[in-house]
Amino acid sequence: MAKRDYYEILGVNRSATPDELKKAYRKVAMQFHPDRNPGDKESEEKFKEAAEAYDVLTDKEKKDRYDRFGHQGMSGNGGGNGGFSGGGMNMEDIFSHFGDVFGGQGGGGGSPFESFFSGGRSSRGERGRGVRGGNLRIKISLTLKEVAEGAQKKLKVKKYITCDTCHGNGAKDKSSFSTCNTCKGSGHVRRVTNTILGQMQTTTTCPTCNGEGQSITAKCNTCKGEGRMWGEETITVDIPAGVTEGIQLSMGGRGNAGERGGANGDLVIQIEELPNEELKRDGINIIYDLHISFMDASLGTSIEVPTIDGRAKIKIKPGTQAGEIFRLKGKGLPNLNAYGKGDELIYVNIWTPKTLTPEEEKMLEKLKSHHNFQPHHNKSEKSFFEKMKDYFN
Repeated sequence: MAKRDYYEILGVNRSATPDELKKAYRKVAMQFHPDRNPGDKESEEKFKEAAEAYDVLTDKEKKDRYDRFGHQGMSGNGGGNGGFSGGGMNMEDIFSHFGDVFGGQGGGGGSPFESFFSGGRSSRGERGRGVRGGNLRIKISLTLKEVAEGAQKKLKVKKYITCDTCHGNGAKDKSSFSTCNTCKGSGHVRRVTNTILGQMQTTTTCPTCNGEGQSITAKCNTCKGEGRMWGEETITVDIPAGVTEGIQLSMGGRGNAGERGGANGDLVIQIEELPNEELKRDGINIIYDLHISFMDASLGTSIEVPTIDGRAKIKIKPGTQAGEIFRLKGKGLPNLNAYGKGDELIYVNIWTPKTLTPEEEKMLEKLKSHHNFQPHHNKSEKSFFEKMKDYFN
């Protein structure tokens, strides 16, 4: 099924402010929240869909990329789920990332609005764990051929990884935990407040255990209770064809490991294009400057020109003028956000020798007095700029 437009999901226009986005997301989240629609898989998917839309539209870099390239521009996260930085977040991840929308900070701000959601979270046994890991940023350099065909890169990334000894929980062993005395293991505490409307119950994250429901009595000897350690991970990155210089791709959950079982950060990949010695990029088109001699331009010839995937032979007709443009259709780059490919445009330049021998000078002196060697303008012929306009239109 085709993915729906993010703006359509939240019911906002493209100029919506952050406050309008938050208000719209909160409305949709309340409508499709699983606790209001128990057992309704369609509502749960719409709840996650709204979180994905909100995640993208409230992040400037992601929003700019989405506005420019649509869903296809968000597909470089390795998971193919449209650019949602969580890579397929579960309910706990959604509350952890967007707790402020529900009235708290990551799941416990104490507002009446939040209590509705927090109650649902505890009923599913989900609560905050540890501290989310930081994001990582790396740069990947691509050749023009890799940009045209897409690429798969295996990278060795230095970062925090989950501790192999304790598997991220930070404890020495399974018995090195004790239940939190404040929340009795639930990860949250409930408070009753008297208001003019009567008593109102709110749920907040337990301040003692930070929502984990337990505390460590003996720390892991390897990571000293942090649940992570400095190491290296090999990550495979699939880069779609047609990316552009400076575009950023996001792989959810492939950044630094979180502390004590917290969610992983994201890996943000910035694309850099390596210069090509012969070809230049202009959007989805490829430009090649062809230099030919006066004789070849006058008599005509066949010549090979470089392309992204090899070489191609083109025919130079007799009387070719400087500034003419030849087109190799479909020899450009794929459009990241649509079907089809660009073209290779070949600009003809007539090469003029800077020095001549006495014999060559005599030959040219004889020729320049001939009528055919006198420049004359054909008014019906389009100018260079008109030709350029025609090609790009």
